[in-house]
Amino acid sequence: MKYPLLDANWGTICTLLEMIAPDGKVRETNCVNVKNAFRIIQSVPSKKAEPFKQWLAQLGHERIEEIENPELAQNRVKQYYEMKGYPKEWIDKQQKITN
Repeated sequence: MKYPLLDANWGTICTLLEMIAPDGKVRETNCVNVKNAFRIIQSVPSKKAEPFKQWLAQLGHERIEEIENPELAQNRVKQYYEMKGYPKEWIDKQQKITN
């Protein structure tokens, strides 16, 4: 691995799992959960990783805003369902159920 900081913690965040390789052989592969995948991405000193790091920072910021003001979370959920094409009546009904 070419990132010393990540290499030092690799064993604490990765789990070896047996997976079938494209050649059909079973090989042990380093795997991580989503939380640790984000940790790895944050530790990569690469310009290619920067857009993803900015996206993670934006998500964190939005989540903190939602904790401080739960109405923001409700509005974001409503916008998400509208974007997915759900009927307005269905969205309104779901929001009444959760309130």
